[in-house]
Amino acid sequence: MQNIQSAIPGVTYPLQERAAASLANGAWVGSTVGDALRATAARYPDRPGFIGEDRTLSFCELDELSERLGAALLNLGLVTGDRAIFQLGTTVDTAIVLLACYKAGIVPVCSLPQHREVEIGQLATQSGARGYFVQADFGAFDLVGFAQKMAAQHPLIAHLVVVRGTADGLTAMDSLIASITFEAAQERLKNIPLGSEDVLSFQLSGGTTGVPKIIPRFHAEYLGHSTAWMRRYRIDSDSRVIWSLPLLHNAGQLYTLIPAALIGVTVVLMSKVDIPRMLDLIAEHRITHALSIGPIAPQLLAYTDIATHDLSSLRLFATMSRADNLEAHINVPCSNLFGITEGLLLGSPADASAFARHHTQGASGCPQDEIRLLVPETEQDVQPGEMGELCFRGPSSLSGFFNAPEANAKAFTSDGFYRTGDMMTAHVVDGITCYAFEGRLRDNINRGGEKIGCEEVEGFVSQHPAVADAKLVAMPDPFYGEKGCVFIVARPGMDVPDVKTLAAFLSGQGLAKYKCPERIEVVDSFPLTRVGKLDKPALKQRILQQLQDEAHSKEATV
Repeated sequence: MQNIQSAIPGVTYPLQERAAASLANGAWVGSTVGDALRATAARYPDRPGFIGEDRTLSFCELDELSERLGAALLNLGLVTGDRAIFQLGTTVDTAIVLLACYKAGIVPVCSLPQHREVEIGQLATQSGARGYFVQADFGAFDLVGFAQKMAAQHPLIAHLVVVRGTADGLTAMDSLIASITFEAAQERLKNIPLGSEDVLSFQLSGGTTGVPKIIPRFHAEYLGHSTAWMRRYRIDSDSRVIWSLPLLHNAGQLYTLIPAALIGVTVVLMSKVDIPRMLDLIAEHRITHALSIGPIAPQLLAYTDIATHDLSSLRLFATMSRADNLEAHINVPCSNLFGITEGLLLGSPADASAFARHHTQGASGCPQDEIRLLVPETEQDVQPGEMGELCFRGPSSLSGFFNAPEANAKAFTSDGFYRTGDMMTAHVVDGITCYAFEGRLRDNINRGGEKIGCEEVEGFVSQHPAVADAKLVAMPDPFYGEKGCVFIVARPGMDVPDVKTLAAFLSGQGLAKYKCPERIEVVDSFPLTRVGKLDKPALKQRILQQLQDEAHSKEATV
C-alpha cells in the first residue's frame, strides 16, 4: 500500500511498483520534508539554517517557527492538499512559509513576485488555489494590492496572508505565528493526513504555449532527487551554499531548501543578485558551493575586482554554460549543469575532468536514471556521437502533468521516457556518459533561467492595433544567455511601436515584464519552408547574422 494520505484529484501518482522500488534502492527518501527538518533540528539545533540580509535562524528556530505557522494555517481554514500562490522574494521568511506549508501539506504553486494578471490568473485557475502568500516589501510595486485584486477575481482563493509586513484587514504571517505555541502546534500537526508520497509542490514546465503545465513533485522523490544532486556535487552536512534566485524554482528547492531541511546544510540567501556583495558573503560565511542558473555567471565574468575577494572556501561554482571561462576568471573549479523540472539533473563535481566540467553538462547523480538520445519525433536511438533529443525516465521523472491528459499523451515515448525537447550529444568521459547541450526543439526562450513561451508572447503582441502578425525568437545575449526578438508584419499604413511602447502595451495586458520582447524587427513577410510552414530557424539565423554584423561594424569604428 502506497503512503499517500491526501490524494489530490488530477495528480498522476507514481505507480506502486515504482514507488516501492525507489524506496528500496534508496532513490527516494521515506520521509516528509517536515519530518526531515524536525530530525535535522534535533541533530543540529544551534547551527545556522538560513542566513538572510536581515535575520539568521538556527535549525531549532526554523523548525519551531515553521511548525507554529503550519499549524496556524490549518487553524485559519486551509487544509492538507490545498494549493497556494506564492509571490515572495528570496528571504528567510519565504523559507519559513515554504517549510510551514510542507509540514501542513499545503502545496505551494511555483509563482513569482514578477508575475502579473496573466500568469497569476492562469496559475490560480489551473491549480485551484485556496491560499495566497504575498510579500509586502517587495519593490515599489503594490504587490499586496495586486494580490487583493487577483484574489477578488478568483473566488476559490479564501485566505490571503501578508509576509514581511501588514495590511489593513489582511492576515499577517507574524500574527499567525504568534497565535499558537510550539507545543500546541506540534499537537495540531501530529496527525494530519500527510505521507512521504503525497504532493510536496506544484512546479511549472518551461513550455511553449501561454498556459504553463503544472508538474506535481512528491516528498519522498524530491528528497531523493536532492540527495542525488548533493552526492554528485559532493555536498554534505558541513557544506554551505549561497542562493540569490527565486526559492520556489525547482533549482532553488533542490539546491538550497531541501539540503537544509534534510541534512543540515547552511544556506546564505540574497534577495537580489549583487556580485560584490555575493563575493563578500562567500568569504564571510566560508561558502563551499555556489550555483548560477541565471545572469550571475555573466556578471561575474564582467567583474574586474575578483582578486580583491577571498574565494578560498569555494569548492565548486556550477553554471548553465561557459564554465571554462568562469573557472579561468575566478580561479575556482567550475562546471556546466543542466536541469529540467520534469525530473532530471545533470552536473559534474570539482574533481571531474576539465572536458566533462567545461564541454558537457555532466551526468546524473542518480544511478537509476535512464537516458536515451532519440531521433526527433521517433523512438529510434541516434548513432553514437550523433545529436539527438534527450529523453529520460527514472525515480524522479514526471509521472504526468496535473490535470492535462492531452499533454500527457504527447509527452512520453511508448515505454515511458519523457521527451524533453532538448538536443544533446553523449560523451563517455572516464567511463561516465556525460551529455552536452546542443540546443532546443521547442519554441521557447530561456532568459536568465526564466522560460518564455513564444506562442504566448506572439498572441499578446498581435493584439496591438499596428501589428498584423508577430513571431518571437531567441537571440543570444551575453548577460541573460537569451532575449526575445520579435519579428513584426505591420498593418498597412500603421507605424510599429518601439520596444518601450510595446512593453508598456504588453504590461498593460497583464504580461510579466521579463516576457516583453527586447528587440523589434519589421518585415514584409515571414520566411517559409519548402512545404509552406513558418521557418523560425531562418528568423533566428537572420537576427544572429544581424547582431554579428552590428558587432563587426562597431569594432570597425572604434
